[in-house]
Amino acid sequence: MSTEKRPINVDDLYQYALVEDPQISPDGQWIAFVRAQADKFSNSYKRNIWLQAVAGGEAIQLTRGSKDSSPRWSPDGATLAFSSSREGKPQIYLLPMLAPGGEARILTSTANGATGFAWSPDGTQIAFLSAINAEEREQEDSGEEVAPPQDELEGKHRKERREQDEKLRLDPYPMEKIPYRAGTSFVGDRTTQIYVMPTAEGLEKEVAKPRRLTHIDVNHESPVWSADGKYLYTGRTFDEQADEPFRRSAIYRLSVADGDLVKLTDETHASFSPQPSPDGKWVAFIRYPHRNSMSEHITRLAVMPADGGDVRDLNLTLDQSALSVSWTADSTAIVFNGWTRGTGPIHKAAVDGSDMEIVAEGDFKSVQLDQHENGDIAFTASTYNTLTELFWLPAGSNQPKQMTHFNQKFTDEVIVQEHHEMVFTSPDGNEVQGWYMLPVGYEEGQKYPLALNIHGGPHQMWGPSEPSMFHEWQLHAASGYVVFYCNPRGSDGYGEAFMKALHAAWGEVAYKDVMAGVDALLEKGFVDESRMAVTGGSYGGYMTAWILGQTDRFVSAVSQRGVYNLISFYGTSDIPSLISGEFDVEPWEDHEFLWKHSPVAYAQNIKTPLLLIHSENDFRVPIEQAEQLFAFVRRSGGTVKMLRFPRDGHELSRSGEPHHRVSRLTHMVDWFDKYCKS
Repeated sequence: MSTEKRPINVDDLYQYALVEDPQISPDGQWIAFVRAQADKFSNSYKRNIWLQAVAGGEAIQLTRGSKDSSPRWSPDGATLAFSSSREGKPQIYLLPMLAPGGEARILTSTANGATGFAWSPDGTQIAFLSAINAEEREQEDSGEEVAPPQDELEGKHRKERREQDEKLRLDPYPMEKIPYRAGTSFVGDRTTQIYVMPTAEGLEKEVAKPRRLTHIDVNHESPVWSADGKYLYTGRTFDEQADEPFRRSAIYRLSVADGDLVKLTDETHASFSPQPSPDGKWVAFIRYPHRNSMSEHITRLAVMPADGGDVRDLNLTLDQSALSVSWTADSTAIVFNGWTRGTGPIHKAAVDGSDMEIVAEGDFKSVQLDQHENGDIAFTASTYNTLTELFWLPAGSNQPKQMTHFNQKFTDEVIVQEHHEMVFTSPDGNEVQGWYMLPVGYEEGQKYPLALNIHGGPHQMWGPSEPSMFHEWQLHAASGYVVFYCNPRGSDGYGEAFMKALHAAWGEVAYKDVMAGVDALLEKGFVDESRMAVTGGSYGGYMTAWILGQTDRFVSAVSQRGVYNLISFYGTSDIPSLISGEFDVEPWEDHEFLWKHSPVAYAQNIKTPLLLIHSENDFRVPIEQAEQLFAFVRRSGGTVKMLRFPRDGHELSRSGEPHHRVSRLTHMVDWFDKYCKS
């Protein structure tokens, strides 16, 4: 039997799995999680709930609905709730855990689905979100109930009528606020409201049905219970009429008994994701200074008294953003993960601000975490060669243990190239961190084409363990390219001042850093300067086009879902204030300034053969951006081609239709090869 490894290919997208959303059982012996994998046959993703024993051994598959997510243990550990859209709209299911092989029971049957749920501390209720409009709320409040169908045929006709009415309900579609579309669909008139309902079986109908606690036309965040079960904490906008409501979000406390709502945070910050402490005294949450833009600040890990009051930011001295958050059992500290210099360590911050320590660090990027009351931590993370797996960190240890090995067989079969760190200095004297990968089959003394990759954001961060780029980078290396990427000024993970350095000068600042990295790489002697390609998505697409407008050093380029005209982007995107916040100007105040910083303004200089990739349902960066650049480059005599992907949105490369993701990668490498290898 041959043990020779093979290079990664484009169809390997279907070979690897990802682990998501770890949840530790109350007794600390099990971890429930989601395993996700692209399915070639159905051109979709299969998600099922799995179980891993803390003691070790093989993971156990619990569900096979292929559309299951969000596992949540009941306080006594006897039941596992999860969300599933196996019957259409997502609903909450309850799976008994004390009787192996038991069937999951559907708990909710709301017309528009149930999401974002949480168990009450005593396990007798579940709070959840469901989308509903004003008319539906009025009907719900009236207590009127529609008689059930008399037979299957009548039920079928009713369903068809509802589907037809739904299609015509917003025809024509009214636009009154921004965003009016997001993700891959239009927003509509339904908003997520908070409900509670009992979990016991056999209750009388009036007692068993969900009870709505909120009554206002705004979206609420997933509710979280207070320790005594009297309140729910949530986040929602404090300005009902404002555009981009998430930029004006506050923390609220909601009485479970009567729905009384109390606003706990002021309007100086946008505040999200409340997490009450186990002792009921504090609420931790994430916040940003309230400006038009909240993207150039590190995310603040904040804490305040449970009934509101003075707020303390815990991670400012650390100068790193906070992501997933979990309280210690004694309510004296908060464990959280973040980004730093291409990695994702786990930290612990004292509530009084007196101490900050690293719980675990290394060559990994942690994604999601959950902490048991005994201090053990389960988290998902990736390394350069493991993809995203489940890890376990016992209390008091700083050495995580990998628990799942779903991708071991795959990585044992293929060649996985290492990442080599390089730190270089930009012309402005700034230190920038980057990495390169040598091509498969590299021979010393030979020169190879380059694939320069640029991240989006602009305030994002890449590193060797970036899970979203594993397949793409390894494919470039397997195709014979030296791969290079870096974190230029504006990137997260290097402090707030580093992020702010990009302000009002996206292209000018990052261009110097990125090209300094290319020059530093060329000095190593293994890159052929006459065969260099560049690619990036979103802000990375912006930078790809910007670079092509400033230099002809690249012979091939693939620009994906990029922002190319800041003025028209402002008028079509679901986040227009990204531009006014990042550049300190509204388009009508100084359109010449925004035009100066738009790549399309330099499109006549682009002579590098350019492939544009964009999704037709991208409402973050609408496809008109690519259409403009295509027309400008084409009409000014450049070589340009554009690929339009139907149905998908801004997340095409990460969670788009699997067939589209394979097609995208294939076209990218073919375009590189056409000009770098001919």
